Amino acid sequence: MSTTTVVGDDNRKLEVVRPGTPPAPLAAITEVLAIGGRRLRRLKRNPGRLVGITLNPLITMIALGYLFQSAIEIPGSNNYMEFIFAGVAAQVGLASIGPTAVAVCLDLQGGLIDRFRSLPISRSAVLIGHTLADLVITLMGLAIVVGVGMLFGWRSHNDPLSVLAGFALLAVFMYTMLWVGVLLGMASKNLETIESVSGIVAVVFSFMSNGFLSVDKLPGWIRPIAEWNPVSAVITALRHLWGNPVTVAPSFPSEHPTAVIAISLGLLFAVTTVLSVRRYRTASA
Repeated sequence: MSTTTVVGDDNRKLEVVRPGTPPAPLAAITEVLAIGGRRLRRLKRNPGRLVGITLNPLITMIALGYLFQSAIEIPGSNNYMEFIFAGVAAQVGLASIGPTAVAVCLDLQGGLIDRFRSLPISRSAVLIGHTLADLVITLMGLAIVVGVGMLFGWRSHNDPLSVLAGFALLAVFMYTMLWVGVLLGMASKNLETIESVSGIVAVVFSFMSNGFLSVDKLPGWIRPIAEWNPVSAVITALRHLWGNPVTVAPSFPSEHPTAVIAISLGLLFAVTTVLSVRRYRTASA
């Protein structure tokens, strides 16, 4: 707010209060919330976004963890559902890449990105608001998967702080995957390409990991890929934090998952955010 002193008809001085621009941090928060609120309101009209995030993880959990659990043996554990649940939870983050990329691409094709750029708002606020809203939706999908997992027998066996730390790590992983989706949506204008690429990423990174089988059960040429897959490091850390069965291979990624997570997710987040914001400045419908 700002005040201006004016002289009235009777020569008295009056102070007129006029609205001013809010402080920069408050303005940025307001912009992010406005963009995020718009994205969340669209969920009411299109709940299929939530279905797309949860469908594949639920099918994997029911098919492998429930129907085939007696046919799959994990060294040192007789509870296959608890073993695969971390992998299923990571699948929720991978499954969020495609819907986010499609939404960004549709906004770009519809000219909405151009209208946002014409407004006096921070360019990064648009993408941050979008990803934060999608994170809320993804966490809603995760809540559904956790509920179904508990129904089929998944349990955590560590203290509450460790369990919460596991879900916090999962939220960081999911948010990083959302920025991958933003960059994919900015870089490609073809929805079919986006759906194909995101589907391949979700399948390859989830199944070429330690999410559903011990690494030593995989073919020899796949083992190094599965060991150094960042998703494997996230899954291993989640199993430790939740007290679920862990199979540790004699390799650096398996023995030091925290270091692999910090380096891989940190680099991926930095690269995707910088490239997405740069692409946002130049993208056209």
